[in-house]
Amino acid sequence: MFTKKSSKPQGRIDSLIGASTRIEGNVTFSGGLRVDGEVKGNVLTNGDQSSTLVVSEHACIEGEISVSHLVINGTVIGPVSSSEFLELQSHARVTGDLQYNTIEIHLGAVVQGRLVHQGALPSGKAKELKLASSN
Repeated sequence: MFTKKSSKPQGRIDSLIGASTRIEGNVTFSGGLRVDGEVKGNVLTNGDQSSTLVVSEHACIEGEISVSHLVINGTVIGPVSSSEFLELQSHARVTGDLQYNTIEIHLGAVVQGRLVHQGALPSGKAKELKLASSN
């Protein structure tokens, strides 16, 4: 009777950037992508399809990320936009602003930037959440 549409990422991964792989340039994909290596460039989806990006614990992405579902457990340097669901796992290290619709932050994740909710608020009235740093 009551069903909740799950906004968590799908479990299907179509492509893998391996741990010993370093890519310099933009990556455009559809479906699911897991990054275990390094990407120096933007990581974007191909069109308006639902997409999942998983950034593993030892991975590093330097550039803009724009996907619908995103799971980060590694290092990201650059702005991040997740239109549906963003999960920051315990080893996530993000330097840059995060735009999200739904977010889950695990204990230990670090964000150096702004968290901006892009839900159903009118343009120009986005709420910002500022985190206290314990340096």
